[in-house]
Amino acid sequence: MEPLIAKHLLTPVKGSMEDFFYADWNMNLYRGCSHGCVYCDSRSVCYQIDHFETVRPKENALSLLEREMRSKRDTGVITMGSMSDPYNPLEEKLQLTRQALEMIRRYRFGAAFTTKSALCARDAALLSEVSRHAPVCARMTVTCADDALCRKLEPHVAVTSERFQAIRTLADHGVFTGVWLNPVLPFLTDDEANLRRIVQMTADNGGRFVVCFFGMTLRTGNREYFFDALERDFPGVREKYLCNYGNSYELVVPDAERRYDAFREECVRQHLHWRFSDINQEMFSRMPQQTSLFD
Repeated sequence: MEPLIAKHLLTPVKGSMEDFFYADWNMNLYRGCSHGCVYCDSRSVCYQIDHFETVRPKENALSLLEREMRSKRDTGVITMGSMSDPYNPLEEKLQLTRQALEMIRRYRFGAAFTTKSALCARDAALLSEVSRHAPVCARMTVTCADDALCRKLEPHVAVTSERFQAIRTLADHGVFTGVWLNPVLPFLTDDEANLRRIVQMTADNGGRFVVCFFGMTLRTGNREYFFDALERDFPGVREKYLCNYGNSYELVVPDAERRYDAFREECVRQHLHWRFSDINQEMFSRMPQQTSLFD
């Protein structure tokens, strides 16, 4: 374990109700990721993360967080998981994320995160308490319905079935939760049956939304790593990528419009949100409404 010293923790973001999951600040308590996902964009050279697969906690994170929250004039939503999973394996012992959530509850901020780890179910009761006074949104990344394929694409993290068990636990505690169905990998996870099955599993386990962009990105660093994984585990698929996309940055799945129509149709059938505006609106609508003394 190699701890880091951070200079600041909360990075302001321009909160939007229409274009993405709403947040006021972004926070990373750890640096790096050990999940080993073959497609991970954070492995790209442009981020300049040395030894990316070594998770390093920010040693002074909790003291910084308290100081920065106390300095804010207004509360808001703090989101985690943009560059490092807040529920990586070190979290089980160090509990930085849990302690941060306890602090967020104390100062009455909102909390959101994106994870691939079933460990988030540990904090279901705590997240439920946070949601009594502020917005909460728990997002589970799921790329494929099949556990065996999941193990190849995301080798060192909870398989899909375990992630949906965690969603079930969060939902049973009243936590607003759903699925980040990204990336969608051309020729691997873009078939209609996979997309529909993930939407169905989300609904079956109490999730309220699924978000999907129907493609992936590749750039220097993660492109080479991804192509090596294709060569090893999916013979012939690397050639399909080179033939269809060359060295493109954005790789939209073939027949994306038809895939989107099927996805949207399944979301409607399962009564799930798929637009950010609807997701954010429900997140805020779940906050307890203050009742008047004169009602």
